[in-house]
Amino acid sequence: MIQLLVFSDLDGTLLDHDTYDYTPALPAIADIKARGGLLILASSKTAAEMLPLHQALGLEDTPMIVENGAACLSPAYIGSKDADYRAIREVLRSLGAPFRGFGDMSVSEVSAETGLSMVDAARAKTRQFSEPGVWQGDAHQSAGFLAALARQGITARRGGRFLTLSFGATKADQMQQLCRSYAPSYSVALGDAPNDIEMIATADRGVVVRNDHSPDLPGLANYPHILRTTLAGPTGWNDAMLQILDELNFTQKGAAAHG
Repeated sequence: MIQLLVFSDLDGTLLDHDTYDYTPALPAIADIKARGGLLILASSKTAAEMLPLHQALGLEDTPMIVENGAACLSPAYIGSKDADYRAIREVLRSLGAPFRGFGDMSVSEVSAETGLSMVDAARAKTRQFSEPGVWQGDAHQSAGFLAALARQGITARRGGRFLTLSFGATKADQMQQLCRSYAPSYSVALGDAPNDIEMIATADRGVVVRNDHSPDLPGLANYPHILRTTLAGPTGWNDAMLQILDELNFTQKGAAAHG
């Protein structure tokens, strides 16, 4: 039985906002593994983007929550089905709104928008379930755009950099499904952006990782189980997880399964 599930956002959380470095978090990741826990990456990134990091961290067959929660995939079953993505792009074409998605950008433009290498930017364009992009209109236009998307069953969620469109499943939905499947004694969720709020609030212990480039997360002030880091990115991630893991030496036996 898996005792601990740790769900982590990537950009600005486990990965440094500017450099995408994760090495400051390695001590806590090693401790999670030593305790028999699973680290589950949960990102708006595509499976193609996440797989190299997943492999570099030695996460083996642990599932990944991809494209902002639009799907949960085992590394062994990453495929090329993209019907959801093509449907979203068709709706965008019909609306003609001032939204510039990754499908409207070249690889070099995605690289410029994200700071990713050309190789990683090409992976970011290999989408199956969702479309991130930049809203270029005003607030009034945005309300109409979101309403038109909703009539087509498409939801929009704000991440640290982009507005991401999908057919509704969230990181929190996928987290809860995995908690039901694994029935852990304890769950932890870490994130830095508005699209992480539900995941952070739903876990047994939530962590808001400091990111000065991301908007402050509202609505979490009254949750006593949520920790906010003073340090940013993977350094804050590492400190928070080591603190929580230390606390679990005393609380894990009595923790109730969550989900």
